[in-house]
Amino acid sequence: MINMKSIAAAMAKLNFGQLLDSAQKEPVTITKKDRPVAVLISNEEYHRLEALEDSIWAARAEKVLESGKFVTASESVEALSKILRE
Repeated sequence: MINMKSIAAAMAKLNFGQLLDSAQKEPVTITKKDRPVAVLISNEEYHRLEALEDSIWAARAEKVLESGKFVTASESVEALSKILRE
């Protein structure tokens, strides 16, 4: 795990502008009662991660297309429901 900057939720609330500035440079973990509850990242980093996820799904879809192994709509719904329950 990457060693990230961390700030308590109460301090984040008091220093929100500074927190936003910090998140432009690196992800910031926000803690509550010493437990990590959220990570604040820059808009640029969010979009980079979103594009990365899209490319991973596109590569998986390409593999399925190449293999010719498809599932029915009901099989797909069943599989997604199982994933969401886990």
